[in-house]
Amino acid sequence: MRLLAGCELTVESIEDCAVVAMLRPRSGEAQWLISESYAFDPHVRPTEFVDVFGNLCQRFVVRRGRMRIRAELEVETERDIALAPWVAPVPAALLPDHTLQYLLPSRYCPSDRTFDQAQAIIDAAAPRSGQVGAIVEWIRTHIAYRYGVSDATTDALGTMEAGAGVCRDYAHVGITLCRSLRIPARMVVGYLYGLEPMDLHAWFEAYLDGRWYTFDPTQSAPRGGRIVVAYGRDAADVAFLTNHGWLQTLDMQVWVGERMDEMPR
Repeated sequence: MRLLAGCELTVESIEDCAVVAMLRPRSGEAQWLISESYAFDPHVRPTEFVDVFGNLCQRFVVRRGRMRIRAELEVETERDIALAPWVAPVPAALLPDHTLQYLLPSRYCPSDRTFDQAQAIIDAAAPRSGQVGAIVEWIRTHIAYRYGVSDATTDALGTMEAGAGVCRDYAHVGITLCRSLRIPARMVVGYLYGLEPMDLHAWFEAYLDGRWYTFDPTQSAPRGGRIVVAYGRDAADVAFLTNHGWLQTLDMQVWVGERMDEMPR
């Protein structure tokens, strides 16, 4: 399917503020970037680099006052996602080198403190649910989707204690429990077609049977129509805007629609 997606942010700074943005998706195995456009008002010319996770990052300065940042994308992506919640994890000794960093505890995913809980979850699961499938089902059952419960400092342990959170919190819990069981897991942020209410979205991927699989505990059933913007260990690595100074987001609009080409006459 072809998706037309984008976002528009209005930010304000009381002094010149250096910013690193992640607004440009890359083509890959599951998506193809057909076209993109960016607008900055007032105009700036960003410089770009690729971070250690392969994400495209844009550096620029928000001058004192307000700036409007608009990104528009056309992306071809999968309507359905591959499923494998029941597949057994790859033994650690056989994991590819690039997955090993996703076994380690990180800022929002203290997986070295959750082994007992992760083991209890899979021990109580149905035989065919698989380890990651059992974790996703546990999150859906025990974590309520609720705004205002978490903030930028909340990690997976805080979310499990509160029993509520939003998409990034769900992803942190899933990643943390997977890593506790020596399953590589990484954070993903981007767009999801049909998300209600529409917003930029977060989910996680787990490495099973020689590839990464998508898991999204916020959704009651597997859904495709995803545009990946960035990967990382947790939310600290995949922020759409990282400001090195005082910066406030005043407004953000997000949209995702399917492009329906004109039918032949």
